[in-house]
Amino acid sequence: MADSKTSPPTAYEQPIVTVDIVLLTLKENELCAALLQRPRPPHLGEWTLPGGFVHTDTDEDALAAATRILKTKAGVESPYLEQLQTFASRHRDSRGWSVSIAHYALVPHQTLSAEGGDASPLKWRAVDSIRSLPFDHRDILRAAVDRVRSKTDYSSLPVHLMPPTFTLSELQKVYETLLDTELDKRSFRRRIEELDVVEPAPNPPATRGAHRPAQMYRLKRKASNAVATADRNLTR
Repeated sequence: MADSKTSPPTAYEQPIVTVDIVLLTLKENELCAALLQRPRPPHLGEWTLPGGFVHTDTDEDALAAATRILKTKAGVESPYLEQLQTFASRHRDSRGWSVSIAHYALVPHQTLSAEGGDASPLKWRAVDSIRSLPFDHRDILRAAVDRVRSKTDYSSLPVHLMPPTFTLSELQKVYETLLDTELDKRSFRRRIEELDVVEPAPNPPATRGAHRPAQMYRLKRKASNAVATADRNLTR
C-alpha cells in the first residue's frame, strides 16, 4: 500500500469558475437589466449578463472579482453589490463543467446617464421582456429579480436605486414599482422612519412667489452601501 504522505495528489479536472452579475436599474418606471455583447465564442455576438473569469492571482474573493468585472467590462461602480447564489453544472457551458458565483448590483439610472451615455457598452432591457439568454443567464436573472422584489418588502434596498437627492414620494414610487402594488402613504413613511437610512437634504432656494418645494432627502452615510431591515413586510 502506498504511503499517503508521499503519494502524489489525485489529479482532478478543474471546472470553469466565473462571476456573473445582474446589474439592475430603473428606467421610466421599469426595472431593467444590463446586457453585454459577447466578443468571442461560445455565443459570439449574443447579449448576456456581464461576467468574467475569477483572477486567482489578484481577486481576494468573489466580491472583489465582481467589483472588478463591473468596472472593467461595464464601466460601472455600483453603490450596492451582493452575492446571489452559485450556479453549477456540467451542462451550463459548452466548454465544460462550470461554476458561476452570481451577484446582483443596483445603480441609479441618473448616475449611468451622467457617466456613460451613448458610449456605454451596456444595453438595458426591461427584465420582464427578457425571454431567453445564453448559458443559464435567464435563470440567474430571474433569481436576482425575485431576490430584489422580495427584499424590497422588508428592507431599505430600493434606496440604492435613487439619485443623490429625492423626495419621499419618489422613493415610494420606486417601492411600488418593485412590489407592483400601491402603498399607503402613512404606512410607507413610518417604514422609512423605522429603517433610519435617509435624512433631509438642503432644498434649493425657492423662487419668489413659487410654492414651497417638497422636502428633499438623501441617503445617510451609514447606509451608503448597506441595507436596513424591518421585522415585518410592507405588503402583509
